[in-house]
Amino acid sequence: MIISSKSNPIIKKVASLSDKKYRKTYGEFIVESVKAVDECLASGMNVTQIICTAEFAGKYPTAIIVTDELFVRISTEKAPQGVLAVVKTPVKPLSKPSGNCLLLDRVQDPGNLGTIIRTANGAGFNDIYLIDCTDAYSPKAIRASMGGVFYVNVYEGSYDEVFEVLKGVPVICADMSGDDVFSFPAPSQFCLCIGNEGNGVSDMVSAKSNYTVSIPMRDTCESLNAAVSAAIAMYALKNNQKGV
Repeated sequence: MIISSKSNPIIKKVASLSDKKYRKTYGEFIVESVKAVDECLASGMNVTQIICTAEFAGKYPTAIIVTDELFVRISTEKAPQGVLAVVKTPVKPLSKPSGNCLLLDRVQDPGNLGTIIRTANGAGFNDIYLIDCTDAYSPKAIRASMGGVFYVNVYEGSYDEVFEVLKGVPVICADMSGDDVFSFPAPSQFCLCIGNEGNGVSDMVSAKSNYTVSIPMRDTCESLNAAVSAAIAMYALKNNQKGV
């Protein structure tokens, strides 16, 4: 059976997951494209459904098959491939980090958030704490993470909750007025904090930080993109870590 109607209950639910409200209601999110779905399956994430066009029916034998026209209507991609997965959102109580970690303070752009998660996975920062950030499981953030979100721990919490689990872990804020990140001797374990795209790190987070680092730039450049700054700082600090 090939579904062609957008009023089908399964399809209506899948389409609703592009909205944060319904992602919270159902505790699920969407992953699109063959590569992303395959990586999601391989990572061990809890995939509850696969929706695809007839072209991919043989590759995903348990999938729900829809017409090409309907898939285009429910997809969040500009050029949909014809495969998406519905995935259970991981529910993880706040826990202490196992090594170096990230604290993201009010990061609002899903592309930035997803890219930071992608880099964190590559750099070995397994624990990521979010305070008042955009949704890490929005379609745009998932796309930008390029599968990275399947391999890291993403936690959400208030300032007090996050800093409670970070007790004893040195917090390093990235800010324009800090020490040169390329020569800063990072401690053997640390939490790197990246602030809001327009306003930087909040006063509350800054007050709890142990160190501040900056990325040296030419006078003609006012600032760097949050995701770029995070990537540079992660690798620079890891490279300068004491006792590692």
